[in-house]
Amino acid sequence: MTSPHGTTRQAVLPTLLGLGPRAERRRRALPPGILRLPTIGIDIGGTKVVAGVVDGEGKVLEKLRADTPDKNKSAKVVEDVIVDLVLRLADRHDVHAVGVGAAGWVDAERSRVLFAPHLNWRNEPLQEALSERLRFPVVVENDANAAAWAEWRFGAGRGEDHMVMLTLGTGIGGAVVRDGYVDRGKYGLAGEFGHMQVVPGGHRCPCGNRGCWEQYSSGNALVRDARELVAEESPVVEPLLALAGGAVEGITGPLVTEAARAGDPVAIELLYEVGTWLGVGIANLAAALDPGRFVIGGGVSEAGDLLLGPAREAFRRTLTGRGFRPEAVVVHAALGNEAGLVGAADLARQVARRFRTIKRHRVERGAEA
Repeated sequence: MTSPHGTTRQAVLPTLLGLGPRAERRRRALPPGILRLPTIGIDIGGTKVVAGVVDGEGKVLEKLRADTPDKNKSAKVVEDVIVDLVLRLADRHDVHAVGVGAAGWVDAERSRVLFAPHLNWRNEPLQEALSERLRFPVVVENDANAAAWAEWRFGAGRGEDHMVMLTLGTGIGGAVVRDGYVDRGKYGLAGEFGHMQVVPGGHRCPCGNRGCWEQYSSGNALVRDARELVAEESPVVEPLLALAGGAVEGITGPLVTEAARAGDPVAIELLYEVGTWLGVGIANLAAALDPGRFVIGGGVSEAGDLLLGPAREAFRRTLTGRGFRPEAVVVHAALGNEAGLVGAADLARQVARRFRTIKRHRVERGAEA
């Protein structure tokens, strides 16, 4: 039987769960039909926490959201939000596991969040804490890894055996899916491409270094450059400022994209520059990793060809060995904002079990009473 990825079912199933060779032994112990079980995915961002029930085909059956607790709040406050969303969904769906996608560093065992820039998580044993409270099997995953897995399984990465995903938002997230598993690196920290140094002595990055790639090709870079034009009282930026209601704080990434689509030349130029830097970084990654496909997601990617057109040009222009080697394709992600949620839920199926959920979520609610 042939899979959607062009390989046999026997070859795909051991790696479909994203764990590599060791997973094959565990995979054989899973009950039949486990890959079709509905699971819950959690996507924790800087401003909101989104939870959704996802079926075995990657379809989101229902979503709930809540505000992300302030960075100064304790870890338990964030856990409370996650638990509440999961239990509300479990009331209406027969779910079997939970996957949590977190913006931060997750250890190789996918149990601890070592560091999360938007939350008060430092070496936080999130998997253990949530498992004890929910009585559900829980997997914790880096959000970019989760999004990449979703795109490989259900989106723009289908059929590609070596894919790199980049998520362009406030910064740059990244992940590699190779031969049917997420390549997390030895310590679980692979894919931090946004912190490659591309301009020695360049813009200061929150990571503490200067000249990181994400300082030149991200939502923050786009907004910073636009606002700097306002600070310099450049007349060319007046239409963009007017669109923002005359307030420099109103200039955001989506607003620049909107202006570019309407033909504003400064907005187009700003996206062109961000796209050019994106292409340079992609060329560097191609030299190091040699993937067959780059999938570009995240909020900034919604600019489409206004961003990806310049990126493809710069990629071809700066690729080492250009003209004498195959070139990876650069495509727009297909799943949008749901990628992280879908991927986290799908990865959680590796630990899913068939059981009735009603007693388990009564345990948590009884403890809170």
